[in-house]
Amino acid sequence: MKGSDDVRKVIIDEFRCKGCALCTVACPRKLILMSEKINKQGFLPALISQENLERCTSCALCGQMCPDVAISVYRAKKWG
Repeated sequence: MKGSDDVRKVIIDEFRCKGCALCTVACPRKLILMSEKINKQGFLPALISQENLERCTSCALCGQMCPDVAISVYRAKKWG
């Protein structure tokens, strides 16, 4: 059963992303894609749709792979 304690979230900082696409390769579920819109720095940043965000397991491989530290991964703390 999912509730407020079952929070999984990936935040991609579009400003820091330089479009290297390493996160797309690192994601085992292939949930991260590259945007078709150029950011203010002139790069095509990575993005994750709301639908894909719900399918994300918060494994954090994308964040570990990012050389620009543009990805933050959060997950609920398990008590017990």
